[in-house]
Formats: sequence, structure tokens, C-alpha cells
Amino acid sequence: MASLAITFGSGAMTNNIGDTKNTDLFLLIGSNPDTSHPIIGLRIHQAVDRGAKLIVVDPRRTKFAERADLWLRINPGTDVALLNSMMHVIIEEGLWDKKFVEERTEDFDELKALVAKYPPEEAAKITGVAADDIRRAARMYAAPGRHATYHGMGITHYVTGTDRVKSIANLAMLCGKVGVEGGGCNPLRGQNNVQGACDMGALFNTLPGYGGLSNDELFAKYEKLWKVKLPRRPGKPSTEVWENINKGEIRALYVFGEDPAVADPNIAHVQEALEQLDFLVVQDLFLTETAKRADVVLPAACFAEKDGTFTNTERRVQRVRKAVEPPGEAKPDWWIFCELAKKMGYEMHYESAEEIFEEIRQLLPQYAGITYERLEGPGLHWPVVDERHPGTPVLHIERFTRGRGLFVPEDYVPPVELADDEYPLQFTTGRDYARYNFSSMTGKTPEIDVISPECLAEIHPADAERFGIKEGDRVRITSRRGSVELRATITDRTQQGTIFATYNHLEAKVNLLTLDALDRLSRSPEYKLCAVKVEVVA
Repeated sequence: MASLAITFGSGAMTNNIGDTKNTDLFLLIGSNPDTSHPIIGLRIHQAVDRGAKLIVVDPRRTKFAERADLWLRINPGTDVALLNSMMHVIIEEGLWDKKFVEERTEDFDELKALVAKYPPEEAAKITGVAADDIRRAARMYAAPGRHATYHGMGITHYVTGTDRVKSIANLAMLCGKVGVEGGGCNPLRGQNNVQGACDMGALFNTLPGYGGLSNDELFAKYEKLWKVKLPRRPGKPSTEVWENINKGEIRALYVFGEDPAVADPNIAHVQEALEQLDFLVVQDLFLTETAKRADVVLPAACFAEKDGTFTNTERRVQRVRKAVEPPGEAKPDWWIFCELAKKMGYEMHYESAEEIFEEIRQLLPQYAGITYERLEGPGLHWPVVDERHPGTPVLHIERFTRGRGLFVPEDYVPPVELADDEYPLQFTTGRDYARYNFSSMTGKTPEIDVISPECLAEIHPADAERFGIKEGDRVRITSRRGSVELRATITDRTQQGTIFATYNHLEAKVNLLTLDALDRLSRSPEYKLCAVKVEVVA
């Protein structure tokens, strides 16, 4: 999707969080911000309070679904069919923004030809959403006004995750909803500094700033600054590391700020791979499940114990200021890396995080105009092209990165693992509002155990009756990869045929169940859907 390479390739919001006050209609798809992004969720609730319209696409009856003007209870994993069908209606009824499409996009005919295969009656058979509701959603979104899409991991954590993101972008460009205040395509990142990590080059196939591996001029710039020859080949996606360990192609691993022994899909496979390593180094705040398997643990400082910057989901670069000294032998990550580099024969010498940031802005055009002095206020949205530039709260106002926006239509591809006779239910996961990720930090606060004492398996009443499950029963959920035992709660919040559970409790390692099939482009796994069976534990 070359048209929005920086925006969507890196997963950044085209607009900013405060822009919700300008939005007339929200299309919320594959995300429940109440639990996963509560500050943004609050802003959307406030916008709905003042009269903004809300379309929610979610298999689960969330609070947002209950508030929605239109709730589309979609079958899990069928978003591409729904989005294509909405575009079918918009084109068939002549509702698209003809001026925007003509002046600012290309390959419209390819999009038109593909979505012609998705009339609402056909899409209804795939998605479970009534044809009339698909038409209504299409007309609402295409109507005049400032309309924004917000999507999360319920879109990207599939093997067709990039197809879904492209489809969202296609819909936004078709209706001219990009490059305007209150509009845009707004992916909600899963962590507080995922955007910053991607910007800095923590991806397997780009340089910092999203430079391509075939850009000799860019490589020359890095090599001159760092006085070292850089490899041109792409790295291994983190999700492919485990298979490569088992093949003997990776023998040592350095993990920092992550706990793959519980966080990755199909964790039995991950844990087996960790045992095969010759050498494992873990750099973290606490002795995580992964750290317990390490040969060496390097204690790292937390956010309040170091200086630096974070870049959040809306591309806002903000200062992080040291408030307290790190305990014991804990050190900032950058200091640890520098000391290791020196011991390995490379003089990586910096005096401070600010000195490192000065180098960042030399190399990354998006950060060129940002200084620590300019970050004394609320921060700046990249790109900031020079020190007089005010930042870019809204992307693509006059043009896309490549000039014209490129439509990239994609056909619907079913989820990898559908329910069958042996595994008759679908399993999907989400976040617990009270806990953060896998509780390596929040799990050390006893008060949180009062708010969120355990992980529950949400089971629809019809499924509970079918499998003889009562409220509070302990059940064993089994996939083709493993089993986990949880306490059941019977609720119609969860769609019939689907079991839902949160993934935040270490005592309930639901990623023993999840699927590690990967998206062909992003290499993100299909966390969000797999086939399971359930039985009551005596």
C-alpha cells in the first residue's frame, strides 16, 4: 500500500486523539477502546455524548456496541468481506467522493471490479451481518461529514491483517475521508511506545525512519556516521524466530522489554524453542517467565528511572523525565547497549539520551525539526521537517506520501482455522481493563487482584446448554496446540459459537491455545481466532 507507506505501514494514526472532538461519525472496527485504549475510548464516548454517530463492527456486545447507532455483529475474521460489500454499495449507489477519487487516487477501476463481487446479499452469508445493515453502514459512512475509522488488534492479528488495513484505507479514500480534521484511518497501537520502536527501526525489513533496504544512499549515510558496514539483507520477523531456533539457524537470543514465553501465540512451541537455545539474554524490569529461562539477566530501568522520549499512537513525540534513581544494578537500556558494544569491540559512546536523540533527528526526516527544547510542552506530531515546523497533527491534507493514493483491493480469505466436528467452537481474546499485557508489572499490585482476580471464559447461553456448562464451572478449553483451564461465565455478550477470554492473567496462559499462522506481509500472527473444544473439569 505505497500510498500511505508511512501512515499505515508503520501503523500510525493519520489524525490525532484530540481530533475526536471534530468527528461526526466513528466507524469502530476490531477494537474495544474501553478496555484496550481507555483514554481514546473516553474521547469517543464524549463525542457520542455530544451527538457524533457511531458504527461498531464487533462480534462481542461491548459497551460501545450498546451505544452504537448501528452495531454489526460480524462473524469473526470476515471484515474484508464486509468492507468490500460496503464499498460495493457506495459505488453502486454513486455515493463515493468522485472529486477526491479523480484528483487524489489511482487504480479505482481495479477496486470497482473487485468489490463488484461482494453484493450485500452475498456478503451477508459470509459475515452474518444482514444485507440491509451493510447498506445502512455504507450510506452512513459515505454521507457528507467528517468520518473516522478506528481499528485495533481485532483487525491486524489475523493472517489477513494487512488485507484488512488496506480495505479500511480503500474505504476511506473512496469516500474522501482522509486528510481532513475529524476523519482519517486511526490504528490503535498495542503499547505505549510501539510507534517509537517502529520509527527507530525495530522492524525486520526497514531502516530507522522506514527507509528501504535497497536504498544505497541511505545506507551510505548510516555507514559514514557509524563507521561500520551494514548488512543489506532483511532480518527475521520476531514471530519467525522460534521456527528458526528449532531448525538450528538461530542459536542465541537477546530479548528486552518483552515476555514471549507467555505473550506469543502457541507458547508451547515458543517455550520449546527457548530450551533449544545455546545462550539466552533477557533485559527487563522483573524476572519474567522468559527471564526465568535466561542464562544472563540484565536489570533494566523503568520509564520513571530514565530520560528519553516516547512516540505514541498519534505520532506525538513526548519527553520522558527521570523521577527516581533505578534500584540496585538496574541501568537505562541505552547505557547497557553501549557497554555491551564496547566489550564486543565497537566504541558506541554516548553521554546521554539527549545526545542519542540528536543523532536520531539527523537521520530520520520525520524527526528533523524536533529538539528536547521543543518537547518541553505537550510534544510534537511527526513529521516535523525543520525547527520552525509546527508538527503534523493530520496527515495527507494536500497529498499522499507517494503523490496519488493507490487503491489496493483484496479478496476475502477465510480464517485459517474454522470450527469443525472435532473443535466445534471458535476462541478469541481481548484485554482486561485493570491489567496491562501479561501482568509482569500490574500483577505485582495486590489491589488489582481485587478488581480483576481471575480470567473468565465467556460462553454464550446456547453453547453452555449444549455442552452442559453452568455459571462458575471450571472448564478445560483445548485447541490443536494445547489446553487451559478457566472458570466459565455464561453471557450473551459473547457471540454464539465463540468463547472469549482475556489474555492478561499469568495464571491462565491462553496463548497455549492461539494460532501462530502469520500474515504474508507483516508476519503478525492470527492471535484472534482459532478452533477449540470445551469440557467441564470435574
